Amino acid sequence: MSTEEKFNQAAGAVKEGVGKLVGDKGLESEGAAEKVASKVKEVAEDAKDAIEGAVEAVSYTHLRAHETPEH
Repeated sequence: MSTEEKFNQAAGAVKEGVGKLVGDKGLESEGAAEKVASKVKEVAEDAKDAIEGAVEAVSYTHLRAHETPEH
């Protein structure tokens, strides 16, 4: 989970809220879009990390399965 993306989500939410408060639909939409884009990036980063972890686990298991037993 990226701290930067969490920050960007919060900034987007603030911008969206300010837009609603002052009646600026453009600012509101921009904030909502920033919030969603940051969430998508965060989810993609988490998925990438999970895939990398799974690949490492499979690689380790594969190597262990093919080790020569010591006598």
